[in-house]
Amino acid sequence: MIKAHIVFDKNNLSKKIKNFLEKKIKNYSINKCNLIIVVGGDGFMLSTLKKYNKLKRSFYGINSGNYGFLMNKFSSKNTIKNLSKAKMVSISPLEMIVKNKSHIIKKSIAINEVSILRQSRQAASLEILNGSRKIIKKLVSDGIIVSTPAGSTAYNLSVHGPILNLDSKKLSIIPISPFRPRRWKGKVVSDKSIIRIKNLNPNKRPISSVADNFEVRNAISVLVKINTKIKFNLLYDGNRSLQKKIKIEQIRKETN
Repeated sequence: MIKAHIVFDKNNLSKKIKNFLEKKIKNYSINKCNLIIVVGGDGFMLSTLKKYNKLKRSFYGINSGNYGFLMNKFSSKNTIKNLSKAKMVSISPLEMIVKNKSHIIKKSIAINEVSILRQSRQAASLEILNGSRKIIKKLVSDGIIVSTPAGSTAYNLSVHGPILNLDSKKLSIIPISPFRPRRWKGKVVSDKSIIRIKNLNPNKRPISSVADNFEVRNAISVLVKINTKIKFNLLYDGNRSLQKKIKIEQIRKETN
């Protein structure tokens, strides 16, 4: 039996969808539900997943934002019916561990990507390792992106990174506007990798590290890895699964 709790973003369309749902199904408390219905866009879904990840609930997203890659399409005729037939996909997030200039360590998780970004007009100067093995000794760029398969169609794709199949067991490491070496296109690595990024010149070339929408400024070192202890169970309508959405984006990229 579905016992749903509805959370919604603070825009008019989200409120209208929430009011519609409450006329059709009972809105249980967060502690008594077994399903969280998330009404909003991708950003609101990401923040909701992080907020409630310890509750071990399933999540069904309804799009009231722009693109809504992580969400399902709202239909006044079919949404309630689709809920009972939705198919589950489980994903594990990235974990970001950052040490800043004050040697304070901060952690966060990222469902889509961890972005290392220059913090000033100066380009970032970075060393990138996989475990103890160097991927690149010195990258001068606007930054890099470490992306999961679920996030590979987001920021990663906008900087010409590869789209990864959901079951690929891979991560994408892609430079943002590389200056040296200009021809480095990035690397696809195993999802068992432990990726270490070191700021080679933190005083002159400060960087920030961002896990989806959580930012740590003045980073001197960043560790990124998959946290297999966390599983997010996302529900999708049968004809619009996350796997199918990724396939569609792969086809679009190949034909453009």
